Order: sequence, then structure tokens, then C-alpha cells
Amino acid sequence: MSSDKRKILVTLIAGSTSDSSIYEKAEKVLKENNISHELKILSAHRDSEKLDEYIKTCDAKVYIAIAGLSAALPGVIASKTDKPVIGVPVSAKLGGLDALLSIVQMPPKVPVGCVGIDNGENAAYLAIRILKLIK
Repeated sequence: MSSDKRKILVTLIAGSTSDSSIYEKAEKVLKENNISHELKILSAHRDSEKLDEYIKTCDAKVYIAIAGLSAALPGVIASKTDKPVIGVPVSAKLGGLDALLSIVQMPPKVPVGCVGIDNGENAAYLAIRILKLIK
């Protein structure tokens, strides 16, 4: 995990450390591909002001947002930036279908890419493909 914001390409944001098994998978892929990244634990509900401030100052090119239950985090991030946001639904309840549907059904002009339930690896691979297009 890099700490130099000027060089960060991907930021992973999870609402809770309970999502560690998901974001660790994404981090592994990013590390294996030498993609600079950082991890932030910021809840859209509990840390909304900190999340707002972070998004305003973040230089990352792509966000990966990991969220379960109502899965508001990816949509909140996408509503505050024009950078690509990839949502990873977590199987906290209902097998993750609630989170999946929350991430997929974004309102107009708030796009969020979505990968499969608990699929942090694919989120990282998608981020890498996006980076290849914008470099």
C-alpha cells in the first residue's frame, strides 16, 4: 500500500474492516501488477464528512468501492467525482443480492461499474484495464 498520494492510481474504499477478505483480494492483484494504490476505511453513513473530504483531495485515477447491505458507498463516491468507480457488492445478507442491486441500479448521471459479489479480484483487473485506457 502506497502512501504517496501523487502517485496513487487506485484507491480502494471499504465501509468497514469486516470487508477485509474482499479488499485484500483486490490489493493482491494490484500489488502483483505493480499498481500504486491505497486503502481507506470510510463509511458513507458513519464517515460522510471524512469521505467527502477524501474524495475532494484524492488524486487516484480509479476508485474501487467495497460495500454490503444497502451498498451506498459506490454511488456516494460516484456522485462526488467524475472518475471511474467500480463497486464490489459484499455478501453480508441475502447472499449479496441486496448489495449487487443497490450498486447496479444507480440513477442517471451517476455511473458505477459493478463486478460480481465478493469479487475483489475482478474489480482490480477492471481498474487495471481502465488505467491502460487513460494513461
